[in-house]
Amino acid sequence: MKAELIKHRKAIDEQDNTIEVKMWQLPQPTKDKPHGYKYSLVYIVDDVRVIGYDNAEGKGDHRHIRGKTKPYKFISLSKLAEDFYKDIDKYKRGEL
Repeated sequence: MKAELIKHRKAIDEQDNTIEVKMWQLPQPTKDKPHGYKYSLVYIVDDVRVIGYDNAEGKGDHRHIRGKTKPYKFISLSKLAEDFYKDIDKYKRGEL
C-alpha cells in the first residue's frame, strides 16, 4: 500500500512568495519515520527555498533555514505546520 496524501496546499503570499505544504500518511511507521508521516513544507522566495521542513528518505525529520540544515523534533502534524508558519513570520520580520 502506498502513502496516502492527506494534505496539499499551495499558495502565493502577499509578497508573491510560494508556500507549499504536502503531508502523507504512511501505511505503517518506518525506522526513519516512526510517527508514520511523510511531509514536505517549503517557503520559496525568488525561486529559492529559504525555509523547508521535510523527512526525506534516510534523513529523518529536519528543517532547512536559509541553506542550513538542522534536526527537527516531530511532535504532530499540527505542531509541524505551526512551527513552519512561525518561521515564515520570523523570516518576514527579518528574524531568520
